[in-house]
Amino acid sequence: MILLQLFWSFLQIGAFSFGGGYAAVPLIQSQIVDQHAWLAMSEFTDLITISQMTPGPIAINAATFVGIKIAGIPGALAATFGCILPSCIIVILIARLYLKYRSLDLLQGVLASLRPAVVAMIAAAGISILISAFWGSGAVIRLASTNWVLVVIFGISVFLLQKGKMNAIVVMVLAGVLKLAAALAGF
Repeated sequence: MILLQLFWSFLQIGAFSFGGGYAAVPLIQSQIVDQHAWLAMSEFTDLITISQMTPGPIAINAATFVGIKIAGIPGALAATFGCILPSCIIVILIARLYLKYRSLDLLQGVLASLRPAVVAMIAAAGISILISAFWGSGAVIRLASTNWVLVVIFGISVFLLQKGKMNAIVVMVLAGVLKLAAALAGF
């Protein structure tokens, strides 16, 4: 039964996560944390971090990780297959239709209208992860309960990525080193 639940949950994620990895994060959170409680919110933020750092799409990495955690290798296979099946079917259909109708203005208008929704989904995922990182899962946002070490690391990371044009992997490693140093220093 759990294999079917994993397959079905990640089939829904794969079918409705338009816009790429970050747009899928709210859907993954809804299924994994909210609906099935397979992971706590703190584990979910770790999952997103690990899924981002490992090669491949976030949703597929998340499916594999959650599947292994819940039901071992069969769970990983069920969740991962559920996640990729809709994409395979949709890509084949869209490729055929796009090649046939790519010059239609209506099609170009539909594609352009999806962009704002994708940006909103990415922003919602980012805000959810920031709240969890800075104030903990389920916590009320208060200045006194802010994890200032993580806020500073976040600020440094954004600066290095945007202004310093540093490689994202280097910034992630540096952020981990900064957090470790802060923990060893007692912060």
